[in-house]
Amino acid sequence: MPILSFPCVQLLDVSVKELISDSDLQAKGMKAVADRCDSAAAVSMMDLSVEAEAFGAQVRFSDDEVPTVIGKLLETPEDAQKLAVPEMGAGRTALYAEAIKKACELICDRPVLAGVIGPFSLSGRLMDMTEIMVNCYVEPEMVHTTLQKATDFIIKYINSFRDAGAHGVVIAEPAAGLLSPDLNAEFSIPYIKQIIEAVKSENFAVVYHNCGNTIPLIDDILTVNADIYHFGNAVDLEEIAPHIPTDVIFMGNVDPAGEFRNGTVASIKQNTKEIMQKCCKYKNFVISSGCDIPPMSSWENIDAFFEATAEFYR
Repeated sequence: MPILSFPCVQLLDVSVKELISDSDLQAKGMKAVADRCDSAAAVSMMDLSVEAEAFGAQVRFSDDEVPTVIGKLLETPEDAQKLAVPEMGAGRTALYAEAIKKACELICDRPVLAGVIGPFSLSGRLMDMTEIMVNCYVEPEMVHTTLQKATDFIIKYINSFRDAGAHGVVIAEPAAGLLSPDLNAEFSIPYIKQIIEAVKSENFAVVYHNCGNTIPLIDDILTVNADIYHFGNAVDLEEIAPHIPTDVIFMGNVDPAGEFRNGTVASIKQNTKEIMQKCCKYKNFVISSGCDIPPMSSWENIDAFFEATAEFYR
């Protein structure tokens, strides 16, 4: 189950800028990927600029790259205090929820998963990543104020996806991979727990994604009570695997940039099979990409990933 959505621009012959501005194109893109790929779930566009834009942050758009947040919205504790939690529908959030609704009408043979950013990663985009790392030490209350507002909005945003028919959500918290265990336990884990407690149900699954160095953080990460844990290629999954309870799914971690985007058919097949050789002895493992696959990744490489999994099982 790779985090595979944005390369649909090549199948639809549209730009990334067009895709992120049109709910019909997003739904058709997810359907095109589902028709081509034997994946366990259809995953929405992992556009981690949407929530920051809803708060008022500036976003840079491109024809062939995922949007990025530029500048910073918060500089002082007073800025954090004044920060308003957006209503659902601010910015492009309504468009993304509508895209999920349309995708659920088109895709009936597998679960449809929405995607959101995690609270620490969102707060870092509002405050600037360098600044938030410093502020964890010098202005911790400012960080907590921002985190709570980010958390409140993410819960609303996820609920809009659930109302639209999504079967679950991927919460991407990559910035927490930069934190020490103590800082992660203070500034990310409690807020992730709040979100999961508010949205998880028997009919709505939560995937926790962190593509940072999660090995020192793994025991705390597992306390958030996600249904699935998804790890990036910064770690050796063989080190992570023994920590994961046998009744909990974990996924990863073929390099999205090094293999899907810049690798070859031979190299991605080799990398995929090497990871499977290490981890498929764990019955709760599912092979995946390490993170969101870049828009202009070669479809030859993407197809090769699926071919490699089929060859491994044969």
